[in-house]
Amino acid sequence: MNLCSACNKPLLVRYDLAQAARTLTRDSLAERAETLWRYEEVLPVRSREAITSLGEGWTPLLKENRLGAHIGCANTYIKDEGLNPTGSFKARGQAVAVSRALELGAPSLAIPSAGNAAGAMSAYAAAAGLPAHVFMPADVPMLFRTECQVLGASVTLVDGLITDCGVKVREGSAQHGWFDVSTLREPYRVEGKKTMGYELAEQMGWRLPDVIIYPTGGGTGLVGMWKAFAEMEALGLIGSERPRMVSVQASNCAPIVRAFTQGDEFAEPWQGASTVADGLRVPAAVGDFLILEALRESHGTALTVTDQEMLDHARLMGSHTGIFPAPEGAACLAAQVHLLQQGWIKPDETVVLFNTGSGLKYAHLWA
Repeated sequence: MNLCSACNKPLLVRYDLAQAARTLTRDSLAERAETLWRYEEVLPVRSREAITSLGEGWTPLLKENRLGAHIGCANTYIKDEGLNPTGSFKARGQAVAVSRALELGAPSLAIPSAGNAAGAMSAYAAAAGLPAHVFMPADVPMLFRTECQVLGASVTLVDGLITDCGVKVREGSAQHGWFDVSTLREPYRVEGKKTMGYELAEQMGWRLPDVIIYPTGGGTGLVGMWKAFAEMEALGLIGSERPRMVSVQASNCAPIVRAFTQGDEFAEPWQGASTVADGLRVPAAVGDFLILEALRESHGTALTVTDQEMLDHARLMGSHTGIFPAPEGAACLAAQVHLLQQGWIKPDETVVLFNTGSGLKYAHLWA
């Protein structure tokens, strides 16, 4: 499985939503297990025997009264993805991608990653009994490398960025037949990520927030949620209302923000990318046009924050919520504060921030 052979762009899974609507209902969901597999009718794994689960999904959506009062936005919520297996939202995509790869008979898996995606892939590959090959930038924090090794993956360090790691994976996949689970180079990770959108709607009583702020590297989660909202409307679970989607990137790695600001359809690769938020150090996103479409269709926006702002707002979030966020999650709070100051977000609007991972994996930043 790879990109579309005709246009060299990502493939997306489509479902018979009329059929799915017969069993995927608000009432039926009330009786289902609290994992992402509760939405099985709109997930690509056909055989339950192939499902490889570590209990991923159904993370808490927390109304943060103290934080909201402090920043002047009372209806501030945090979707805490750091409580997933392996400590990040990456568990969602890898659970579905690895399960589908197992179902398709893949002999082994490979991934380029700056950290959390590799850890998640290694975990689910181990659970499925599949060999895993990980390619990481040589300067990735030791904890990420160690996690993959303990989980049984073969780890190769590459001098360069995640895009350079991606080249190595594609070379190895062509030579050895690895199943490539690079971001949006197969259609299944986005299906796992989209369940954040389903959960958000269900946890909010099927009424979506005014604004969603999402930290954007490869952008699979943002693309997935936007896909989920369209599916949910077709399923009769929600109406036509949509949140304004906000993409936040690091100031020294912001290809999506630059393309959005310039009105471009695609995002040119960012030169000299660097940031303390490893998940945001993605100089080129395969799904750039899908991210930009979601931002524009939702009347959303894109903005950058500095590394120092991420560190400062991690402390602000932690001291007012009890959540120790990854710098990517803290970036969302920094962005919310900026947008409140600009008047783009009104104080009475409902805003959901995505903390995409646990700050424990980034403890070296505060050492």
